[in-house]
Amino acid sequence: MGQGSIKAAALCAALTLQAGCDEALTDNPVVAKLSAGMDASVAPKADGTQVAALRQTPTKHDQTLNAESIVLQNLLARQSVLPSGSAYDRVSTAVLAANARAAETELRAARLRAAAASKNWLPTIGPSISLNSLGDLISQIVVDAVLFDNGRKKGERAFAKADVEVAAVALAEDTNDRVATALGLYLDAAQAREAAGLHRTTLDEMAHFEWVMGERVKGGVSDMSDLNVIRAKLSEIRAAAAAAQEAEATALAELNAMAIAPLDDVRGLQTLAVRGTEAQPLSVIRAEAEKSRSIAQARIDRASQLPGVGAQATIGENGGAGITVGGPGLGLGTPARLRAIEAAQEAAGRQVAQANEDANRALRRLEGDVAAAARQAGEARTLTAGAKTNLDLFQAQYQGGQRQVMDVVGVYETFAARQEAELALKYEALRLQIELARVQGVLADGDQI
Repeated sequence: MGQGSIKAAALCAALTLQAGCDEALTDNPVVAKLSAGMDASVAPKADGTQVAALRQTPTKHDQTLNAESIVLQNLLARQSVLPSGSAYDRVSTAVLAANARAAETELRAARLRAAAASKNWLPTIGPSISLNSLGDLISQIVVDAVLFDNGRKKGERAFAKADVEVAAVALAEDTNDRVATALGLYLDAAQAREAAGLHRTTLDEMAHFEWVMGERVKGGVSDMSDLNVIRAKLSEIRAAAAAAQEAEATALAELNAMAIAPLDDVRGLQTLAVRGTEAQPLSVIRAEAEKSRSIAQARIDRASQLPGVGAQATIGENGGAGITVGGPGLGLGTPARLRAIEAAQEAAGRQVAQANEDANRALRRLEGDVAAAARQAGEARTLTAGAKTNLDLFQAQYQGGQRQVMDVVGVYETFAARQEAELALKYEALRLQIELARVQGVLADGDQI
């Protein structure tokens, strides 16, 4: 083969490799979207185009990875505990449609890295062009193949697979956290709206008592100090009502900033049928995925400490083939480094056990808190009903001339306080249910994530 033919062959090989890379990048939907322009692909659209563009049809490697990975199967099988068509479901749908889904981009990148790593056992080919001492151009095509690498390539494939699992868990956590945040804002707005209604009712009643006391003061029956006390209470109630309205507006504004469409008109509360055994907590799933990744990294590190065997062939001027043995030199510290790598694998397993223990403690605590809040809310309803009965009795006695105005005012204050306590406990129970579902990652369907 002449030098001109060698150069032509090397140039053709380089152009072929470049064309193959360009074609692979063009076929990749994510890269094609980035080439078309980031602004068009990232901007949220009301028709859900962004979500459809990001959620591409899985490749053959993606389907194989989903079928082989227990972690991915666990995530895909999760079902949302939000009732379909409910107010919670409408809020969840609106905020997920507007989600930037940065974690999804990382998952897609991890899947592409895993697809690339799955072919790392194949030989590599590339051109080699150099000048000799006489100034002549020497072109060669070099083919490298790994014959024995102590399991490094296998470890790289396992690491890439575990990296996909970690990214998938991160996406599930991100999605569930977003839904939980949105539902928390929705409950904040609902609680503030209901509290404002209670304050307005109390304000109307107190305004009536103020009028009665004002008439009694004019007639010289009551003292001016009692009227001043009622007016001070009215000022406090007005301030509380204004604060509740501001809290509602703030929560709705923040919620609408997260959603693809305004949610001001969404109404309704739901009791979630969620238990502590609904699904394995996402923190445990993440620990298991990180354990697999740590073990794979340990295998790579171990292989890097030992010599390997490879084959290399060159095509062109002075071409040939041969077997190469290389790697780091073995020293007195090599056994200690290998033992340290083994210890890292053991530490990864213990981290899973610790994550499982922490998650179980959190679930048991949340289960107890949910049950306690529900019980306390029931007790608060009973106390509110008792306070209302007592208020009705005092009002009847007042109309019969047996009670003073200030007596009725004091009893009404007690009734209003019971209502506020009942309201706070009711929403606390709802928030704890959402938190229990968030920890287990069941605020959204796994296959939809």
